[in-house]
Amino acid sequence: MSKVAIITARGGSKRIPRKNIKSFWGKPILAYSIQTALASGLFEDVIVSTDDNEIASIAKEFGANVPFLRSEETAGDFSSTADVLLEVLRQLDEIGKTYNDACCIYPTAPFISTSILEKGYRLLKEGNYDSVFPVCAFSYPVMRSLKMEKAGKVFMQWPENIDKRSQDLPPFYHDAGQFYWINVLAFLEKQKLFTDKSGAVILNELQVQDIDNEMDWKIAELKYSLLTKVANG
Repeated sequence: MSKVAIITARGGSKRIPRKNIKSFWGKPILAYSIQTALASGLFEDVIVSTDDNEIASIAKEFGANVPFLRSEETAGDFSSTADVLLEVLRQLDEIGKTYNDACCIYPTAPFISTSILEKGYRLLKEGNYDSVFPVCAFSYPVMRSLKMEKAGKVFMQWPENIDKRSQDLPPFYHDAGQFYWINVLAFLEKQKLFTDKSGAVILNELQVQDIDNEMDWKIAELKYSLLTKVANG
């Protein structure tokens, strides 16, 4: 089964300038996604989709291919990940490269590992899913969440749960924002990453960090440091 990794790394980050190639523990953060994809041995090709020549150069330095630059239409702030993947898969098809499955990996995902990529791929195939991605449980029970008026007054979103124990409430999950395995034919047909045939693998909070601002970045570095210490005993 032919597989391709597509790492989406545009140049126009606003909140953290040049985020995708900013140094994270000594190397561009993009490098972690590339190196993990290569080390997994899962992919015939590891491709970086970018509109930026500097990012393209760094991607190639760390072993990825950049067969073409992203179009202006998919490099903007309002283009979705699905838009980018559709463009890349169609461009690859035009040069004679087709794949059964693809894995979209985000460039700011230093916590991904070969084992979780492998686990996601196994679930994709064994469950016959359209897509599979990692999720993380919300740390506080969502069923006991609050809503607030402008004046500061708060209400229970679900008041029937006010006296229920946390452990008696069902867990809820959020997208970990690291990667998406997709069945290419299903994706080209539905053009969605999340369908009624999507599956998920669960990560813990130490393995997940959204990186949208400088504080997020510092927290991600602390988590990475801790994970590295745990891995090294």
